[in-house]
Amino acid sequence: MQVHILGAGTPRPTPDRFGSAYVAQVGDERVMVDCGPAATAKLVKAGMHPGMVDTLFFTHHHYDHNVDYPCFVLNRWGHHDWGMLDPLRVYGPTYTESLTDRLFDADHGAWAPDWVPRTLHPASLALHQNMGGTLPRKPLRVDASDIVAGRVVETDTWRMVTAEAVHFQPYLDSLAYRLETDEGTVVFTGDTEPCQAVIDLARGADLMICMCWDLQSAMDGNGEGTGQCGTSGAARMAQEAGVARLVLTHLEPQMSDHARRQAGMEDVASIYDGEILFAEELTVVGVGPGTV
Repeated sequence: MQVHILGAGTPRPTPDRFGSAYVAQVGDERVMVDCGPAATAKLVKAGMHPGMVDTLFFTHHHYDHNVDYPCFVLNRWGHHDWGMLDPLRVYGPTYTESLTDRLFDADHGAWAPDWVPRTLHPASLALHQNMGGTLPRKPLRVDASDIVAGRVVETDTWRMVTAEAVHFQPYLDSLAYRLETDEGTVVFTGDTEPCQAVIDLARGADLMICMCWDLQSAMDGNGEGTGQCGTSGAARMAQEAGVARLVLTHLEPQMSDHARRQAGMEDVASIYDGEILFAEELTVVGVGPGTV
């Protein structure tokens, strides 16, 4: 299994990082976790396209994790679904269903003025047929489900287990995910402070992709430590869970500074004795024994 790092930053864009988005490649299947800013463009830069993804999981509904959702869905339907793809399956915490309806419903969705005319206009129908589609053109459809901690979603090749992440409650629900396959196990913490539920979810995982906002000392001093992991918080969770490799992501812009990055590495390494990686966008991380 491989994990493609598409988005490894925060709501504040930098030339190197912006938002959260990941794609796990399991055999011929691709599972996306979060769909933050420019996720669709980064997916294409990584050598994939939206039609290759059949399942999307949201950790929570802050815009740096979901703002590219309409772009991704419209591209999947408009340029890769010629009547041959199944509807995209989408899972996430409360608001996933209503967000999907508000975006794509044929009668009142924000993007209905885009996709509905494409099922009717002669030029769009000609393009659809020229690309191998048949008429009448199928309407855009997304199968979205609100899920809660403890829910398991599975196919013949993978199993996704959920747990509650502690982030912006009680104002916003958040989930962490554990993707289990025959090739290995990866945990996506989403945005969370150190918490037992995520530690338990991550037990023995081959890889944990964990948010790391900043140096823990800085966060503890400026009040940003609630609902988020910093360096030592991420390290403690990984160490207690016994994960083999730790990828630090959701990095604030100042963590790109060499001296601050080095301090962060030392901070994490003083607690966690596994392999440590700072996430770089458009890189691929192997999952399981013998991978890089």
